Amino acid sequence: MKKNILLLFFASLCAFCAPLCAQQAWTLDSCISYALIHNVEVRQRINAARQGELAVREAKDRVLPNLSGYGSENFSFGRGLTADNTYANRNTNSFSVGAQLSVPLFQGLRVVRSVKYSETSLKALVEQSEATKDNVTINVMAAYLQALYSREALGVARMSLGVSREELRRREILLDAGKIPELDLFEARAQVSRDELTVVNAENDSVMALLDLANLLDIEADGTFDILPLSPEELPLPSLEEVWTNMQMANHTLRAAAIRRQAAGENLEVAKSGYLPTLSFNAGLGTNYYKTSGFNNESFAGQMRHNFSKSLGFSLNIPIFDGFSTRNSVSRARMEQLNSELDLENTRQQLYKTVSTAHAQALAAGCKEKASQAAVDNTKAAFDAMTVKYDNGRANATEYEKAKADYINAVADRLQASYERQLRIRILRYYNEN
Repeated sequence: MKKNILLLFFASLCAFCAPLCAQQAWTLDSCISYALIHNVEVRQRINAARQGELAVREAKDRVLPNLSGYGSENFSFGRGLTADNTYANRNTNSFSVGAQLSVPLFQGLRVVRSVKYSETSLKALVEQSEATKDNVTINVMAAYLQALYSREALGVARMSLGVSREELRRREILLDAGKIPELDLFEARAQVSRDELTVVNAENDSVMALLDLANLLDIEADGTFDILPLSPEELPLPSLEEVWTNMQMANHTLRAAAIRRQAAGENLEVAKSGYLPTLSFNAGLGTNYYKTSGFNNESFAGQMRHNFSKSLGFSLNIPIFDGFSTRNSVSRARMEQLNSELDLENTRQQLYKTVSTAHAQALAAGCKEKASQAAVDNTKAAFDAMTVKYDNGRANATEYEKAKADYINAVADRLQASYERQLRIRILRYYNEN
């Protein structure tokens, strides 16, 4: 009875753990989603956007008045000058308290322009954050497909090793039957050794590809990290014109560059504000108390009441000459505006090169995949025919190994072309849809 209960418990535990074990294998979508949340550069860009929001609030707060209060207590001891222009020993103390208000009425349009510049800069930061997410997504795609390719390349290497081992076994039988020279057996053993080395290298490449993907996701590749193959769905290749048209309207990198150019123009207007006058309103309230030893001083309450004062005023500042500070700021802003225009043009050119190159590579990879498939079929038929000829003594070992190598190379070329085409198509479709 206890044994049955234990078996039932372990069966239930295995059933519970099975989904958890299955979750160790990541899909492409899960890798991308995880990277967009945990990638350090993405998080830095999000933080930069938050700093941009703070800059907007700071710019808007500059229109608010400044209100401050003050208070002071002073003591004086010893000999000092009196009102009669003589010196005497006197002790004095004074106390004052008040408040001051300053209201900016006109700041040379600097505040309004600064708010507009800060808001535009915030838009650029948000677009740059989205552009960083796009770059991370594409990098994850490339690393994911590289890991899949390395895994299948390992399968091709193992297939080649399996054929070589089978051929070694056959040659041992043929040698025992006296149908082949001993040299053919030595060549078969050497080929097995070479294929074993190829398998070891392919295994290392597969491990490193998974490690690169794990590092990109910022997770530990502790041996349980694995990925699932992509769905066999055939994705159509969008046209270059369609992708480029959509990118010019929606690509975040291009939009960020365009908004930065707009912000540079607004920053130029902020710099020009230094040529305009500023006007502010000032008001103040205050009172004080003063006591001198040897004199009949009014009471504290009386002085505080009688010495109460009020002030109102306007302050106008007209810039006449500021050591060319404003002129230099305007010149610097103009150069920044020119740089932003050049940056936009360079971004547009680089993106078009990236898209056109990816499209050309996708087309080339598609043609190569078709040609490789034909090569696989032909080399496979040639290899099968060569195997029959070799078994019947009508071909030597060198011809056999060449036929085998041609077939394995054709399979590897088709595999490489297939994954190259899939990667470029996915990148183009991502650009086209985002």
